[in-house]
Amino acid sequence: MTTAEVRVAAAGDAAEIARIQRLTWRTAYAGLLGERALAELDSSAERRWAEAIAFPGTTVHVAVEGGTTVGFCVAGLAPHEEVASASGTLPGDADRTGLIATLLVEPRWGRRGHGGRLLAAAAEGLRLRGAERGISWVAESDSASLGFFRHAGWRPDGTVRTLDTGERRLREVRLTGGLELRLVP
Repeated sequence: MTTAEVRVAAAGDAAEIARIQRLTWRTAYAGLLGERALAELDSSAERRWAEAIAFPGTTVHVAVEGGTTVGFCVAGLAPHEEVASASGTLPGDADRTGLIATLLVEPRWGRRGHGGRLLAAAAEGLRLRGAERGISWVAESDSASLGFFRHAGWRPDGTVRTLDTGERRLREVRLTGGLELRLVP
């Protein structure tokens, strides 16, 4: 049996993170994003992930099984514009809210606990930085991700946004939940 772990990403992980993002987006989100957004991802993903890994205040975690990187998660304290209500009002806990900016597991490695381990590791890191709850934005039509977060106890908070990919408009719902999650062995 192979071992599974989650660790903080290092600079050398950027290429694998980019590969997983490209593959996952092409598999799960091609119809939502459009070809132009996917082509842009192809040309710049590795450089952007190297920058994200080095960016202060953001932590990128990777899930590894048997030596293979199979998923990743990006977390940090939520910028005020991410946690504000649709009217721009900030909640009282705005400075104590973490953001799960991205959480992806390569499709062929799904349903093996990697997503849960990534979310739990990110939640632990956010708690250590003073966060008391988390938020994440998920495509309204992404039933797999919505189900995953729902299983972790996260729920829509009623806030939605629409992103323009240049070809399509993507509607996202904001989810919120607790950070008292446990790593699955």
